[in-house]
Amino acid sequence: MEEFRYFVEDYLPIFMFCTLACLLFTGYPVAFILGGLAFLFGVIGWFLDIFALIEFFNFVPRIWGTAAENLVLVAVPTFVFMGVMMERSGIANDLLYCCQVLLKRVPGGLALSVTIMGTILAAMTGIIGASVTMMTALALPTMLRQRYSHGLATGVIAASGTLGILIPPSIMLIIMADLLAVSVGNLFMAALVPGLMLAIIYLIYIVTLASLRPQVAPPLPPDLLYVPRNEMPKLLFKSFFPPVFLIALIKGSILLGWATPSEAGAVGAFGASLLAFVNGRLGWDTLKGVCHSAGLTISFIFFIVISATCFAYVFRSLGGDDIVEHLIFEAGLDSWGLLFLIMGIVFALGFFLDWLEITLIILPVFAGMIVDMEFGDHVPEAAMVYWFTVLIAINLQTSFLTPPFGFALFYLKGIAPKEIKIESIYLGIIPFVSLQLVGLIVVIAFPKVALWLPKVVHGL
Repeated sequence: MEEFRYFVEDYLPIFMFCTLACLLFTGYPVAFILGGLAFLFGVIGWFLDIFALIEFFNFVPRIWGTAAENLVLVAVPTFVFMGVMMERSGIANDLLYCCQVLLKRVPGGLALSVTIMGTILAAMTGIIGASVTMMTALALPTMLRQRYSHGLATGVIAASGTLGILIPPSIMLIIMADLLAVSVGNLFMAALVPGLMLAIIYLIYIVTLASLRPQVAPPLPPDLLYVPRNEMPKLLFKSFFPPVFLIALIKGSILLGWATPSEAGAVGAFGASLLAFVNGRLGWDTLKGVCHSAGLTISFIFFIVISATCFAYVFRSLGGDDIVEHLIFEAGLDSWGLLFLIMGIVFALGFFLDWLEITLIILPVFAGMIVDMEFGDHVPEAAMVYWFTVLIAINLQTSFLTPPFGFALFYLKGIAPKEIKIESIYLGIIPFVSLQLVGLIVVIAFPKVALWLPKVVHGL
């Protein structure tokens, strides 16, 4: 009996994590699962004399310091508001239409427009659900009418919609920077070029595929999306330049150090509202709907942050960090082997967990191992944490596309017409997941892809 007790005490954090993995399949809200398991295993630890009940009081200061008092996370609500305002006011719709008009004669023009639109939306905000659902509703019917392959059409929308997780100002990067106590501005700069690189890889793939196999992306008829030449400047100045200028203002102010992410987010929220007002679309119903939708999204994010904070505290208090580090280091891997092991674990977890859970639960455990990694001249020691974080971010982008729990796939399927089968969606995302892994390998092999911009601007 004593041996069994000691076994349970030693491996209680493993049981805790396995229980979490099993309960995630139930479809119950993740925030409730995380919070409930923190309380349950804290009580079990108390019965085993390895956790004190008074430690539950530590939840309050940790929640306060992690979410309520954290000035970095102030940027999250403002960027969420900006993205929802862009969607609800029709500004994003006008921008997508303008991109379609400009690229209609290029092979795969509609797919290219969706990719460019996804990149622009990513630069506005990191709300994946809003990007994917909006582009599905606006672009997918047109692509289907033009006899686009179901796999290509859905794959392009899902993949381009997830660029917001990597391209600044990404909510995920803000949370990562806070967890690792690094500069948000430097992390934004480190992620910008890899994010744009992925977008360019998508564009090259689409043009190549549309040129070699025109049947999967038929060219558009000349009369479709026709805009007279004399009206083109008006379309550009109304639908294209204003949102792009707002993006440049927000991103430039953060990257150049003129404003903090929270200040830039406030400017973005005001700018999006101003654009909606100028276009005559900032009515009371629109504003009320934006506040309601943004409030729900923000509540969802912070509820998970709070629950994950409690879960992580109990997991660490029970010795979870020590067990994970012991298991990994006992494998006898060098720094490269450890890096690829971590990348493999994160990629595998992406099949079952959302990026937020992976970031809040797994990243703090792995972050402690970064200090012991040695890559010689391959990566400067001062920039190691930024390079590692960008690799994790690129890897986590696949979690939105990999079944069975790829959230982008659920968003897309919920909006797509009934003729779009889930099998077509799964087949459509395979090439784009492969392209994301190619981008990950490029950044691993050539760290300067991520590090040259922070070095040029801040001498990192």
